Amino acid sequence: MAKQPMLKFTSVERDMPEKRPPNLRREDFNEIYAEYADAKAKEQSSRCSQCGVPYCQTHCPLQNNIPDWLRLTAEGRLHEAYEVSQATNTFPEICGRICPQDRLCEGNCVIEQSGHGTVTIGAVEKYITDTAWEKGWVKPISPAQERAESVGIIGAGPGGLAAADALRRQGVQVTVYDRYDRAGGLLTYGIPGFKLEKDVVMRRNAQLEEGGVTFKLNCNVGEDITFDEIRSTHDAVIIATGVYKSRDLQAPGVGVPGLVRAIDFLTVANKKSFGDEVAEFNDGSLNAQGKKVVVIGGGDTAMDCVRTSIRQGATSVKCLYRRDRANMPGSQREVANAEEEGVVFEWLCAPKGFTGDPVNGVMVQKMRLGQPDATGRQAPEIIEGSDYVEEADLVIMALGFEPENLPKLWGCDDLPVNRWGTVKADYITGRTSAEGVYAVGDIVRGASLVVWAIKDGRDCAEAILEQLNGAAAVAAE
Repeated sequence: MAKQPMLKFTSVERDMPEKRPPNLRREDFNEIYAEYADAKAKEQSSRCSQCGVPYCQTHCPLQNNIPDWLRLTAEGRLHEAYEVSQATNTFPEICGRICPQDRLCEGNCVIEQSGHGTVTIGAVEKYITDTAWEKGWVKPISPAQERAESVGIIGAGPGGLAAADALRRQGVQVTVYDRYDRAGGLLTYGIPGFKLEKDVVMRRNAQLEEGGVTFKLNCNVGEDITFDEIRSTHDAVIIATGVYKSRDLQAPGVGVPGLVRAIDFLTVANKKSFGDEVAEFNDGSLNAQGKKVVVIGGGDTAMDCVRTSIRQGATSVKCLYRRDRANMPGSQREVANAEEEGVVFEWLCAPKGFTGDPVNGVMVQKMRLGQPDATGRQAPEIIEGSDYVEEADLVIMALGFEPENLPKLWGCDDLPVNRWGTVKADYITGRTSAEGVYAVGDIVRGASLVVWAIKDGRDCAEAILEQLNGAAAVAAE
């Protein structure tokens, strides 16, 4: 009788891939986790309890068949594990690196709830697809038959690229328009290399290009090409721009030199990682080296900023967040990594204003948590008389993102947007009320997760294919 390869969570402890020591990882932008060895990946996969109702899968936006590819990995059937993984996820090696597994699949693992420690789902997912690339199992896109129809995609982030991949596999002609010089969106210029090394993203971009996706980069819609031109060129258009407009803070001192937006800081840091010459880095305006840095915000973008500042050689890095640790929106795993690397978190603190020109301090007011607000979270309240000044040479505002005014920028009055400026679109198909126009990802949801953008892109591609097939069937009658 064959030995049971699974349900070993009672005898095998949870074990993450080895993490580089903080003193070493502070010196570079390389990923902090090592790769699993084959035996370790099998061992950790074997801890899965193979639930009848897999909560890990139901809490994954992509509904990844996690128990299936864990079992296949434990049995040494890694090629099959890759096939199952990539069947539902366009970029599994990216999700394995950057998804907040502690809030999604791993956070809902049954054995975690029973006190045995969750299965290391993200690390195994990363290992499976990294191995697939090494072994040559990841093949270029090669449609069985080319189609005449074309789709234009505005935005080369995860939502746009997921849609491009799905459409191209069915032979649709795809052109992706993006304002940056490299595709990938926030995967390329927003997320630092210590979480997602850039060759991982560039490898996927190259696969899409080799598979026939046309990229028109350094292309600003509304300036270099009009939205109407794109609509008239293609049978359908997908808006996948994301949300890049930073939320503003209204306070005394806003606007002085030394107060910078998180997206600008991270973009410049990532361009430097590519070896680009960046004036704002060289002149020190977007460079943390030798500075006392204060980051304002508690999301994953704030975590990226504090950890980037450490690596750039800041003399001190502090993060101000108006709620406590338990109520912050960012990944707890990222907070722990940041603390290991030397970041100091000032909980229940909010900025009241800024001193100096250029900035030399943040006026901070202490907070306490009061009654729950409309979202159910406890609302922060000011503690009167608790103000103090936190010294700072560089203040990075990581307060979240809002959509740009696309109807105005693009001159498209029929593009439906809501009062927050996000595009009104069906959450499943991405279809808008504008003829032939779809929208996916953050430009519909507001600032959200990469995995949701991938899901939206895949679902939208499926809806467009149904529409194109229906039109083709009518034309053939």
